[in-house]
Amino acid sequence: MARIIDVIEWPDQGPNDIVKRVPEQGSGDIRLGSQVIVRGAQVAVFYRDGKALDMFTEGRHTLTTMNLPLLSSLIGLATNDRTPFPAEVYFVTTKEFVDMKWGTPGEITVPDAVLGMVQLRAFGTYSMQIKDPQRFVNQIVGVQGIYTTSQIQDYLRGILVSEIASVMGATMKTKSLLDLAALQSDLGAAIQAKAADDFEAIGIALKKVYVVSIQPGEETAKAIATRSAMGAVGATYTQYQAGQAMREAAQNPSGGGAGIGAGLGAGIGLGQAMAEAIRQGMQQPAQPAPQQPAAGTAAAPLTKAQIEQALLNLDVRLANGEISEATYNKLRENLEKALQNAAS
Repeated sequence: MARIIDVIEWPDQGPNDIVKRVPEQGSGDIRLGSQVIVRGAQVAVFYRDGKALDMFTEGRHTLTTMNLPLLSSLIGLATNDRTPFPAEVYFVTTKEFVDMKWGTPGEITVPDAVLGMVQLRAFGTYSMQIKDPQRFVNQIVGVQGIYTTSQIQDYLRGILVSEIASVMGATMKTKSLLDLAALQSDLGAAIQAKAADDFEAIGIALKKVYVVSIQPGEETAKAIATRSAMGAVGATYTQYQAGQAMREAAQNPSGGGAGIGAGLGAGIGLGQAMAEAIRQGMQQPAQPAPQQPAAGTAAAPLTKAQIEQALLNLDVRLANGEISEATYNKLRENLEKALQNAAS
């Protein structure tokens, strides 16, 4: 049998509590003449048969048929006004909550104005305030069937995250991860504008949304690193890829001296644009690109001058921080061996 409740209150509200149900389980037996004590930043909402009915704001209230008109008419109280009637009371906090967390559950693929397509995760915070407690109780308790603080926070986080993919896709058509500071500000405002109506529909005002961190996926991080390296030497993407091909060819010693020479020859041909960009950055005169062999034919032996030029390019790349000292020593050893056997 339910306990008769003569005093209805929420005296131990915590700083992060959003809703308190009285009683915690089942329906309470409440009778007219009972006291309802509502503290600051609280609203008490009476709930019966799946619907939020009468509501009390801050103060001490004695329950009568005058201040419970909806509940009284629904239940049909006995004439002595002392007969207990079953109902629940939800105390709702009306203060503003700040620093509430949100984050994408996984990587989201979106366009990028500079990098093309990127994969990223985003994290942030938001602030909110319950503006319509009766609507809030109807929608959250009545429709969703949740009322604990942790359940409500999960539900609100889900609303935000559901809007993030479309917001990021629309925003990043003209933005790039390379400009993170401006991007975070734009995304926060866009997410807030997009999700505000969803929050209002459940009686909540979405005050502010902040994007605290954007983390690129592994492939996107590699693309950002490539872009940074291109900017450091003033090269285009094609030039940078050519330079990478030169490095990989030079690092492959297979095939003995002839193989080294062929690989280096192809590398110099492919990487000439990159070497040119590096020399220009260091105010060195450009060298003409050697003739590349036709497809399917053996590469011509490297001349002594070509190998010496490759050694010069290698020194420049080490000075620019393009390669490690260990890589430099290995490549230089291979080039010096090729130089000993090269024609003048």
